[in-house]
Amino acid sequence: MSEANASEADLIISAPWIVPVVPSNTVLMDHAVAIKNQRIVALAPRSEITQQFNASESITLETHALIPGLVNAHGHSPMALFRGIADDIPLKQWLEDRIWPLEGQYVSREFVRDGSLLAMAEMISGGTTCFADMYFYPDEVAKACLESKMRVQLASPVLDFPTAWAQDADEYISKATQLHDDYRSSELVYTAFGPHAPYTVSDEPLMKIAALANELDIPIHIHMHETAQEVTDALAADGRRPLQRMAELNLVGPRLVNVHATQLTAEEMAMLAEQGASVIHCPSSNLKLASGLCEVEKLRQTGVNVALGTDGAASNNDLDMFGELQLAAMVAKAVAEDPQALPAAAALEMATINAARAMGLDGDIGSLEAGKYADIAAVNLDSLSTIPVNNVISHLAYAVQAHHVSDLWCGGDELLRNGELVTLDLPYIKQRAGHWQQTFQES
Repeated sequence: MSEANASEADLIISAPWIVPVVPSNTVLMDHAVAIKNQRIVALAPRSEITQQFNASESITLETHALIPGLVNAHGHSPMALFRGIADDIPLKQWLEDRIWPLEGQYVSREFVRDGSLLAMAEMISGGTTCFADMYFYPDEVAKACLESKMRVQLASPVLDFPTAWAQDADEYISKATQLHDDYRSSELVYTAFGPHAPYTVSDEPLMKIAALANELDIPIHIHMHETAQEVTDALAADGRRPLQRMAELNLVGPRLVNVHATQLTAEEMAMLAEQGASVIHCPSSNLKLASGLCEVEKLRQTGVNVALGTDGAASNNDLDMFGELQLAAMVAKAVAEDPQALPAAAALEMATINAARAMGLDGDIGSLEAGKYADIAAVNLDSLSTIPVNNVISHLAYAVQAHHVSDLWCGGDELLRNGELVTLDLPYIKQRAGHWQQTFQES
């Protein structure tokens, strides 16, 4: 094709390896991605792309793999400010004795903004372009995401008891609905309902959420069967396991996103698969809080969509999706007592397309395909821990670390360039983190 007949593109990125994730377990050699108006318009051999497109900018990476931007399917971003402040205690004590009192004392718009910016800077530096977030003042997180040009799904929290964000379940739900109205046309900010857990939300608001989620066509993001104690307490309260109660309230369906799910029976797994519900696996948090082990391989074999999340940095204690990906792959093998459980390609899918599917965004993100947003991470494989490059997908699951990410694009906008943040003010973020550190120490 002559240069005169070539199509216009905003950006072409070429690399020795491209892992599109869809089709599964595929590595494209010496290919390039053409981007226009925030979306991928072509993915083909480099020679074809350069013939077909005239680009405003072309980037050639010589030692990198291009992958979809990672999708962190569960977290509480402002809690990055609580990193290391409540360690080595069980979940119930962690929540009731440490986290909830701290939140009651410190959570404000200022806290949420500063914490979410810190979390976003960390996630961007590690290759994450989109995250699901459940925390108070979600409108502050939305504003920070628009500034950073990062993608987010805000699962507005709902509880029965008052917090700094709302006084009762009706007010939480009203604010969640308003947030949806405010951002319904945004290309970066998406919404969901975030009832905290079965043990903190009663039947009436859950039924209201089920009806509204169906009306607005958005997910319901909830901590579910996180510990054995949660299930035991529920059985003692009314003779039902939490998931059974959710089913009877008509919440179990394609919109339901079950976070943690370390305590599931075979029958419950089959119900989730049949109803099209998803599970979000947070291995670091589950291990650190000794909450239990999610049976990922059983869920996968049953047909449940299983995605990956970091949880908050107060219980992880980082937001490194590559670290989470590696841990998930390793733990799945130990739990299943099978080295073939959760192979590398499937683990990568949990951190990309499966996470996008759980959030209802797989039509737009989660894989490198024409028509989808150009959410792309460039991973430098020219380091001592990633050479020789015998198997790119294996390296992504078992060898790559967050610092190997050199560049990151979200909707074609560059968020990270040669390891440096482009859209966020790192000195300011560090200064604000230092302010909160001093505040906690002085109180």
